Amino acid sequence: MNKLRDTELIITKDERIYHLNLKKSELADNIILVGDPGRVSEISEKFQSIECKIQHREFITHTGFYNDKRISVISSGIGTDNIDIVINELDALVNIDFKTRKINLTKKSLNIIRLGTSGSINNQIPVNSFIVSSYGLGFDGLAHYYKKKDIRDIELEDVFIKHTNWNSDHARPYAVKASDDLLKKFKDFQNGITLTATGFYGPQARELRLESSIENLQELIEKINYKKLAITNIEMETSALYFLGRSLGHNTITICAILANRLKQEYSKEPKKLIDQLIKEVLNKL
Repeated sequence: MNKLRDTELIITKDERIYHLNLKKSELADNIILVGDPGRVSEISEKFQSIECKIQHREFITHTGFYNDKRISVISSGIGTDNIDIVINELDALVNIDFKTRKINLTKKSLNIIRLGTSGSINNQIPVNSFIVSSYGLGFDGLAHYYKKKDIRDIELEDVFIKHTNWNSDHARPYAVKASDDLLKKFKDFQNGITLTATGFYGPQARELRLESSIENLQELIEKINYKKLAITNIEMETSALYFLGRSLGHNTITICAILANRLKQEYSKEPKKLIDQLIKEVLNKL
């Protein structure tokens, strides 16, 4: 097995992975991933004890114990490009030998739970509810930069493309299911299909001074029902998390607090309270 080159696997002198700035010993097997760096401390303050706090750029990690279970909380920042960094580096921490720079023969699987906020694009999904993403359906195109394809749900991709008459100038949407083990663990939450956009404005059909090239999206997706699941919400990370995480053999799931319903133009009046409730429920189910 060939050694990974220095320009491919970037490790610091004290054996920390470059962007996350983590050592192998500082990462737990159970990981809560959040976009907002400020949310890391909101979660870790509920821990019984904290082993370490590490920060590099927008990537903050707190590792500690909750109900005697070791957990790492890590901020990714916004977007699938950051998820590409985070998931590849988490996998490197557990599945690559930093001394020999070779991939381990025996692979380790992590549990990665993304805890986020999102806007509903479905009249049946009210503000102040929680949604588990049974599938992530990405507009971002990240999956097309990797050769692995068997993890994708091509049938769901084709259903979406047909019903929306998807613009061929955009990247082909790619779909990946959440991990069955984690879906069972969080079975009490409502499930749906989550869209992942590559931006917040035009890619989510929002318009300020520039007109979006995505037309009538909300009306078109109302007709889509796949394996008794509707499209429920839109955000900016899930498709990449599912594609990369599951392709590398990890368990992945996204659970979002719904802060707004874009169809009804309704917004949560107590977003902090809702997020705190979600944090408590996720920690207790872990």
